[in-house]
Amino acid sequence: MELKAILEQRRSIRLFRPDPLPPGTIEELLVAARLAPSGTNLQPWRFLAVVSEEKRQALTACTFNVNFIAQAPLTMVCCVDRSATGARPERLRELAAAGAFAGTDLEKIDLSEYRKNKSRDEAAELAYLNLNVAIAVQQMVLRGVDLGLGSCWVMLFSQAKVKEVLALPEDLFVTALVPFGYPAQDPPPRPRLDTKDIFFGEV
Repeated sequence: MELKAILEQRRSIRLFRPDPLPPGTIEELLVAARLAPSGTNLQPWRFLAVVSEEKRQALTACTFNVNFIAQAPLTMVCCVDRSATGARPERLRELAAAGAFAGTDLEKIDLSEYRKNKSRDEAAELAYLNLNVAIAVQQMVLRGVDLGLGSCWVMLFSQAKVKEVLALPEDLFVTALVPFGYPAQDPPPRPRLDTKDIFFGEV
């Protein structure tokens, strides 16, 4: 499917058929996610695939009655790995070795002062990491459309309960729960602002 068609056809799906997903579907979604860009190539995303009915029901209880999580055959638990920031120097070295900065002034930048004075605001750092994870999740969502799957971002849940139910490591922060499955509905296009309402113009 062409990218334009994928973008136009994507909807948030809240009714799913019970049909199982083909073998290899999870891997297809993960491949799409891992190809996403991230700041300094940190790749701070981590995923858990919830497929058992027992765990899907348990996840539903962690939300504000989002019952289509139990209905969908797969829910991807999409997380930030806060410990990923410790690998930033290594990720930067990998980028440089791959030629990502070749021919740019970035090759000459001394980041030591930046690192020394960088704010240690935990909330700002988590927001930054969540943004990176969101890019990967959306690539996963769009690949799902290409595979004929519907999905829906779910962000109304208890962080503590999800982590407890799934026994997630302390360093992980759950960004979103994203159920995937074959749609049992064909919703019309959602209302969207016109481009003139979101564009300031050219300068």
